[in-house]
Amino acid sequence: MTVIETTDFTKTSLSLPPLPLKRPLLMIGHGTRDKEGRQTFLDFADTYRSLDSSRPVLPCFLELTGPTIQDGVDQCVEQGYTEFSVLPILLFAARHNKFDVTNELDRARVRHPQVKFYYGRHFGINPQILDLWRLRLANLDESSGKEGRREDTVLLFVGRGSSDPDANGDVYKMARILWEGSGYQTVETCFIGITHPRLEEGFRRARLYQPQRIIVVPYFLFTGVLVKKIFDITAQQQEQYPEISLTCLPEMGIQPQLLSVLREREIETQLGQVQMNCEMCKFRLAAVGNGTVHGHDHHHHHSHGHDHSHNHSHNTPDPYADVEQYHQRIWQAP
Repeated sequence: MTVIETTDFTKTSLSLPPLPLKRPLLMIGHGTRDKEGRQTFLDFADTYRSLDSSRPVLPCFLELTGPTIQDGVDQCVEQGYTEFSVLPILLFAARHNKFDVTNELDRARVRHPQVKFYYGRHFGINPQILDLWRLRLANLDESSGKEGRREDTVLLFVGRGSSDPDANGDVYKMARILWEGSGYQTVETCFIGITHPRLEEGFRRARLYQPQRIIVVPYFLFTGVLVKKIFDITAQQQEQYPEISLTCLPEMGIQPQLLSVLREREIETQLGQVQMNCEMCKFRLAAVGNGTVHGHDHHHHHSHGHDHSHNHSHNTPDPYADVEQYHQRIWQAP
């Protein structure tokens, strides 16, 4: 098995456009018990801060480690700030992005009624992230020579896995776009947790094409317990099937493409241009009861005081009118 090492991008000549506002930025990571993964996220935030030191940039975590979101809010409030940009450093919009982070912001507003949050978008399916992976695959071609022909290679795209079908669907879409026109034999998509097919099943499906090589693409921002589990399972698969060459690419790490996407997301929060299409969101469907709200424009303009700029026509009841009741319903969503 070949494992490609991660190259972190800690010094850059990346040029960033000026920010319209000097509003503090809370960068919210998922959180991990893995010390290396935690530190990489903090380094990512520090690298981003170094590109523009005109406003505070505070990294914090949703769970498993600190500092917490509440810690980050408190620190900004102590410095006299009352308005914040908040960005989920997450690849896809699942429960953490749609509910858990916003719930934490609601908790913070109870303790600090004067504050206002401008909640931005996750990274999503982005051309710059696609360019990052295409570049990595091209570099792998150069190092592999004739032994790594794309027509004899299956891509195995590994997502984290979520209980949110919308997010899982985006993993499949990202894998398909990466594969389309690439020349690889095919792409198989799988997950390391929560949902199916799992990684072991992904390997089984990939072998059905009788490839000479399988390239594993761990679609993660930073290292952690799950990324290392992908490496371990890949090593086990290589021992069981030595006739197939297995190559495991690294997680994304600190890269200029990610820093550029992050800047775009922050500018969106400052210009009030955040757009999130929630038509297929299971939390929205649970909130409205029967899954149908006529005339409900659910594209979020997140100036998060629960002012979501919804257009409620036909006297449709506002599912967000009672915030606590809304959260209780969402919590019970399957």
